[in-house]
Amino acid sequence: MRRDPRLKLAEVLEELDMSRAAFYRMRARGQAPKCAKLPNGQLRFRRSAVDEWWAQCEDRDN
Repeated sequence: MRRDPRLKLAEVLEELDMSRAAFYRMRARGQAPKCAKLPNGQLRFRRSAVDEWWAQCEDRDN
């Protein structure tokens, strides 16, 4: 069984074509993909969580 890859914030921002500030505003409103905060403060995102979040965004637009 393959492990769900973890993405760094920079990778997610690049994929979303979004600034860090815009992402943190979205996160503060509870509208960002789910993530884990490491002890050093960095964020990690499961690939599946980002994909699920994208699918929910598409559903809202239709």
